[in-house]
Amino acid sequence: MTCDRVLAFLDELQDQRADHFAIVSRLREIVLQAGPSISEEVKYGGILFSARTPFCGVFSYAGHVTLELSQGAALPDTHGVLLGQGKLRRHIKLFSVSDIEDRHVTHYVALARQAADA
Repeated sequence: MTCDRVLAFLDELQDQRADHFAIVSRLREIVLQAGPSISEEVKYGGILFSARTPFCGVFSYAGHVTLELSQGAALPDTHGVLLGQGKLRRHIKLFSVSDIEDRHVTHYVALARQAADA
C-alpha cells in the first residue's frame, strides 16, 4: 500500500537526484514484488518496508543509495556483498541501477522477507 508521503518522497528525490531516484525506484519495485502484504512508509529519511515486521529500507545518501536489511546479520552472505558490523543490520551500497543486479539484491530481499515471516 503506497501512501502520499512515499509518493511525495519519490517526487522530491526525482527533482533533486534523478540518478538516485532511478535506483530507489527499481529497489522499491523489487521489494514490493517480494510477496503479498508489504507496506511502505517514509521514516528515518528513507522508505521502510514491512511484512509482519519491518524487513528492509531504502535510503539515499550524498554519494550512494543503500538497501538496509533489518536482520541482515543473520542472513547468509553467499555473494559477499553485505556491509556493516552491527548486531542486527547489514546493508548493500548501490551507486548505479546496474549494481542492483550485480550485487544480487533480489536474492537478499527475498531472504530478508523470509526472515521477517519466520
